[in-house]
Amino acid sequence: MAEKILVTGGAGYIGSHCVLELLQAGYVPVVIDNFHNAIRGSEELPESLRRVQDIVHQPVLFQELDITDEAALQELFRKHRFSAVMHFAGLKAVGESVQKPLEYYRVNLTGTIRLLETMKAHGVRNIVFSSSATVYGDPKYLPLDEKHPVGGCTNPYGKSKFFIEEMIRDLCKAEKDWNAVLLRYFNPIGAHESGMIGEDPQGIPNNLMPYVAQVAVGRREFLSVFGNDYKTDDGTGVRDYIHVVDLAKGHIAALKKLKENCGCKVYNLGTGTGYSVLQMVRAMEKASGREIKYRITARREGDVASCYADPALAERELGWKAAFGLDKMCEDLWRWQLQNPTGFSKN
Repeated sequence: MAEKILVTGGAGYIGSHCVLELLQAGYVPVVIDNFHNAIRGSEELPESLRRVQDIVHQPVLFQELDITDEAALQELFRKHRFSAVMHFAGLKAVGESVQKPLEYYRVNLTGTIRLLETMKAHGVRNIVFSSSATVYGDPKYLPLDEKHPVGGCTNPYGKSKFFIEEMIRDLCKAEKDWNAVLLRYFNPIGAHESGMIGEDPQGIPNNLMPYVAQVAVGRREFLSVFGNDYKTDDGTGVRDYIHVVDLAKGHIAALKKLKENCGCKVYNLGTGTGYSVLQMVRAMEKASGREIKYRITARREGDVASCYADPALAERELGWKAAFGLDKMCEDLWRWQLQNPTGFSKN
């Protein structure tokens, strides 16, 4: 019998790519999502998952559900026998989290507590959690390894990820039959090479590369570059960008790790290479063959100068390593953007 994996927030950008990898690896993902960041398609499915079905020619099990709804979670766990949970669901915009801290703590923390309580009640003790490099705060040294101090987060979004890590860590310490892998993502970009699924930010993109791609395709006039006076080679912020398909494969490796009764483990998922904003603009110009106009504006509050991973531990313990370089990330992003100029929506 194929293992059933509950995927919370599985209609989103990273979640949908993970659902695809799960299906291809022989798992049965059961996806829940509340459509906060997903477009409805036909067949009562989110459009992203309808397209995943088209890519793999397999049905996706989906239920519309909010993780803060305890009764609905209980019912879901009574219906299915899960061997593990991949937890992506949550609010994720850094800027918005500064404006609406209580909303972020309510959804991200309360939702996770309800999920963990329901897992416990139904004897499901394995979880892969979607964390973030934001838990490191302003880097004390680079590259960032898993021993770097955490918790000095610069915004409520990052703090919510840190608090959830701590909750899961404490749970694993208190109850030895729990296994958790906390994956700290760096900056996921790109799209599936089919061009059928990719990142579809609702409204103005919060992240650099969707914005750059929208400028390239003509949806936006120019890119605002926040600050060119950082202590970096060209003065613009440096980040570790990772192909979303590499990231998704890291989750499959994490599921296998749970099988070893690993307790609580933490891994960075990044490439180990940092690129500046202007390097990313040039890489996207190369992939698209189009000029990308930009303007330098003031620094953004909470942004750090440089942030990139030491991914050696994931390679050593998970047997996982990012395979795709910057050219591939930009080519796949451009294919997605060109085929879907308005994202998943039809207008």
